[in-house]
Amino acid sequence: MKRWLKIQREVIDEAALQNQREISSGMGAVIYFLGVVRDQEGSATISAIDYEAFEKMAVHQFNNIFDEVEKRWPIESVRLIHRIGIVKVNEPSLWVEVIAPHRGEAFAACQFLVDEMKKLVPIWKRPVA
Repeated sequence: MKRWLKIQREVIDEAALQNQREISSGMGAVIYFLGVVRDQEGSATISAIDYEAFEKMAVHQFNNIFDEVEKRWPIESVRLIHRIGIVKVNEPSLWVEVIAPHRGEAFAACQFLVDEMKKLVPIWKRPVA
């Protein structure tokens, strides 16, 4: 399984990511998920989220999750970007792409990856009023 991971301050460029996509002829599904900052955090209205990461450990944990994805599903590739720093409302903070032979595998792997990331990866968020 090909893996590509970035933790970055820059805005996520979806068009560039789509243009850089590599997919073999045997793959039938490309799933991508975009996590966008909402204007509510609990009951508070916010303008942004300030993300902070322990990057070395975050990379380690992401790779552990990628290992598990590779064991469970026949995934060709996973690409993931998580932003750090200030991310304003309506801006994406997370972009995940999974390429697999079939949609069920791609959807399942993508959901697993995002769910596990939220539990295990040391990226913290602080709402900004």
